[in-house]
Amino acid sequence: MKTRVLGIVVLILVTLQPLLGQEAPQTLQLPRPDSTGGKPLLQALKERKSSRSFSDRKIPPQVLSNLLWAAFGVNRPDGRRTAPSARNRQEIEILLFMSEGVYLYDAKAHALNRITTGDLRAKTGMQDFVSEAPLNLVYVADMSTTGTQSAEEAAFYVGADCGFIAQNVYLYCASEGLGVVVRGLVDRNELKALVKLAPNQRILLAQTVGYLK
Repeated sequence: MKTRVLGIVVLILVTLQPLLGQEAPQTLQLPRPDSTGGKPLLQALKERKSSRSFSDRKIPPQVLSNLLWAAFGVNRPDGRRTAPSARNRQEIEILLFMSEGVYLYDAKAHALNRITTGDLRAKTGMQDFVSEAPLNLVYVADMSTTGTQSAEEAAFYVGADCGFIAQNVYLYCASEGLGVVVRGLVDRNELKALVKLAPNQRILLAQTVGYLK
């Protein structure tokens, strides 16, 4: 009897072993973005607003795909994007902070590349709701792309480029009935260290997205 029970236990452990050691995938392929539908632009502008009360309801993969494409996805064969950037440098990167971990949006592949596991949402801001909402976007600028511009000029252009992306997110959220707010209160030094950004990378703004309570 003991031998039989032991055999069953061993069989269960062997069956579960691949799952027990399985980590979150390094790359998550997003569904193809749906660029049709949505509310008319003027209606979305009318309904655009900031919200600060979010439920913990997850954002479905298709909605997340559409959101990221609207924010800064590729919309032309030559690789240009849904938001403009100075001299088409495309220097802004989008980090996604979710309960599952931190991911980098790869617009060319329309996929998410995992940066780290663990829930770091609370580190993306100083408001309580950042740890409750399902998604916090953090906009990071690669300052090495700004060339010979002065620090003042570089800050001006990356700030403008980041603003275009954040407004795209606002309009998409207004169209889809999602809550959203852009935020500047971020401990940039702590967050930069947590996700191991390079010295040339600068955190600009964060933006919380989710369903309203």
